[in-house]
Amino acid sequence: MTDTPKPWRIKSVRTAYTNKWITVREYQAVAPTGADALYGLVHPHNLALGVLPIDAAGNTVLVGQQRFPFGRYSWELPEGGGPEDLPPLEGAQRELSEECGLKAEHWLPLVSDMHMSNSVSDERAYAFIAWGLTPDDRFAKDSSEELSVRRVSFADAVKMAISGEITDAFSLVMLLKADHLLRTGGLPSELSGLMQGET
Repeated sequence: MTDTPKPWRIKSVRTAYTNKWITVREYQAVAPTGADALYGLVHPHNLALGVLPIDAAGNTVLVGQQRFPFGRYSWELPEGGGPEDLPPLEGAQRELSEECGLKAEHWLPLVSDMHMSNSVSDERAYAFIAWGLTPDDRFAKDSSEELSVRRVSFADAVKMAISGEITDAFSLVMLLKADHLLRTGGLPSELSGLMQGET
C-alpha cells in the first residue's frame, strides 16, 4: 500500500454495560471510508494469559471445562486473566498454579500482545512455554470453575488442534506457534528434546 491508512474517527462514546470483568462501549464514529458507523467494543479488564506446560515426559497439560458462550465442553491449555498493571509472566505463573497445581523452573515467551478478536474487542494476550514442572498449591482454584486436567504428548495436542478437537483460539495459537518453532529450531535444545519425547 502506498497511501497512508485513514484512521477511525470517534464522535462520541457511551458505556453501555460494565461488570467486574468487562466494559462494553458504544461509539458513534466515522469509518476510514468517511461513512458514519455505530461501533460496539468489548474491553476486558484483564490481559489474556496462557501457558503451554511441558513436563519431563514431553507431555503438555490440557484443562477441560464447560464453557458458557457455546454451551460446550472445551479442552484448552491453561489460560485466564491477569491485571494489566502486572507483568504478564506473574499472571501466567498464577494461572498454571490455579488450574494445574504446578509451577515451572523455566519460562519462555511464546506470544506477545496478540489481539484476540480485533473486530469487536481490544483484548490483548500473552503466552509462555513453561518446563521444569513441579507441584504447587499456592493459589486456590476459581470457585466458578470445575476443571478436569489431563496430560497428552505435545505431538498429540498438536493433532487435537489440527483435527478440530481443540477449538479454543488461544490454545490453537500457542500449540501451532510452538510446533512451528520446534520444527524450525527456534526453541532451546533442552525444551526441543522434551517436546520430541527425547527423555
